[in-house]
Amino acid sequence: MAKHFAIASLTLLAGLAGLDASAQTAAKTTQTTASNVNGTQNFVTTAVPFLRITPDARAGAMGDVGIATTPDANAQYWNVAKLAFSEKNYGISATYTPWLKDLVPDIFLAYIAGYAKIGKDNNQTISASMRYFSLGNINYTTNTGDPNGTGMPREFSFDVGYSRKLSEYLSTGVSLRYIHSAIASGVSYLAGNNYKPGNALSADAGVYYTKKKEKDDIHTNTLSLGAVVSNLGSKISYNSSRKDFIPMNLGLGVAYTSQFDQYNKITFAFDVNKLLVPALNSSDTQVGIISGVFSSFSGGDQLKKLDISLGAEYWYQDQFAIRAGYFYEDKTNGDRQYITAGLGVKYNVFQLNAAYIVPQGSGTTRNPLSNTVRFSLLFEFDKLNKPADEAPADVAPPASTN
Repeated sequence: MAKHFAIASLTLLAGLAGLDASAQTAAKTTQTTASNVNGTQNFVTTAVPFLRITPDARAGAMGDVGIATTPDANAQYWNVAKLAFSEKNYGISATYTPWLKDLVPDIFLAYIAGYAKIGKDNNQTISASMRYFSLGNINYTTNTGDPNGTGMPREFSFDVGYSRKLSEYLSTGVSLRYIHSAIASGVSYLAGNNYKPGNALSADAGVYYTKKKEKDDIHTNTLSLGAVVSNLGSKISYNSSRKDFIPMNLGLGVAYTSQFDQYNKITFAFDVNKLLVPALNSSDTQVGIISGVFSSFSGGDQLKKLDISLGAEYWYQDQFAIRAGYFYEDKTNGDRQYITAGLGVKYNVFQLNAAYIVPQGSGTTRNPLSNTVRFSLLFEFDKLNKPADEAPADVAPPASTN
C-alpha cells in the first residue's frame, strides 16, 4: 500500500507534468482518492500545503510539536503568543529543509524568523518570518507527451506578528500573513487558459500559558499550555473560475519540563492539530470561509481527522540536547506516520539544531518523508550592541603626544 502522503504531495507535480487544460486543476487537487486495504478513502487536501511543513529543526526532531514548548524565534510559526515569554530580548533563526529528497532531488523549504521585545517592561514582542518553497525545475508536457515549456514553480509567504503578556502566566498574540504561489510558471497554455499566480491573506491568533513551580533553587517543574488558530484567511485562486481553501488549522498543545538537578532537564510535549477545511465533495468547493470552518467539524469520525505529535527533549547543562518524537495521522486522513530524532548544541548566544526522519517501510510502502533532514541556526541575545566603555568623569584624558 503506497503511502497516502506520497499521493497528496506528488499530486501537484503529476498534475503539472500533464498540464493542458485548466491551470488550477493541474496545480491543485481539492479531493484526493487513495486505496488501501480497507477500500477507497477520501481525505482533505488544500492549496499551498507548504504552509503546514514544519520549518524548524528543533520541532522537527520532536515529532513536529511546538505549540506549547519553550519559546524561541521559531515561535512565529508555532504560536506567536509564546514570544512574549522569550528569555532573551532579540532572536533570529534560519532553517534549510530538503523536501521529499528520496523522491525528488531539488525541492526545498527555506525559513527565516526573528523577534524583538519592546515596551517598558519588555512585556511586548514584535516578530516576522518568511518562508520560501521551491519545487525545483519542471519540464511540462501535454497529455500526448509533447513538450509544453519549462518552469521553476515557487511559493513564499511573509508575516509579521505582535504578542504581549496579559499576566505573569498568560500571553496572547496575532500575526498577519501574505501568501504568493506561482506553481505553473513557464508553462505554455492553449487558447482560453488564464492561469495566474495565486495570492492570499491570512492571520494567526494564539494564547500561551506557562507556570513554573520551584521546589528549591535548583529543582523546578514547568507546565505550559497553548492554543492557536493559523492560516485563517482568504481562499486562493489560480484562474477566474475556481478558488481553493488554504490550510486553516486549529492546534492545541501541552508541554511539561522538569529540571531535576543543576545539569539535567527534560521536556515532554504533546500537540494535536485539525485542519479547519471541509472534506470536499463536488458541492463543497464554493462554500465560504466561515462555512468551511464549521463544515470541517461535520461528517465522519472527527478523531480520525486529528494529527497527533509526541516529543521529548533532554538538555545537559543547557548546552547539549537530544530529541525524539513521533507523528501520527490516520490512514483516512493522509497516512503520515513517522519517527523523528535530532540533536542540538548551544554556546553563548548561538544554537545549532538538526532533525532527521527515520526511514520506514520499503518499496511501495516506504514513507516518502524518510531521510528528511533539517538544519537550524538560532541566535538569541539581550543587546544589539555593546556601548564603548567610558572613562570615569574624574579621570583626565591622556595628554597629547604631539
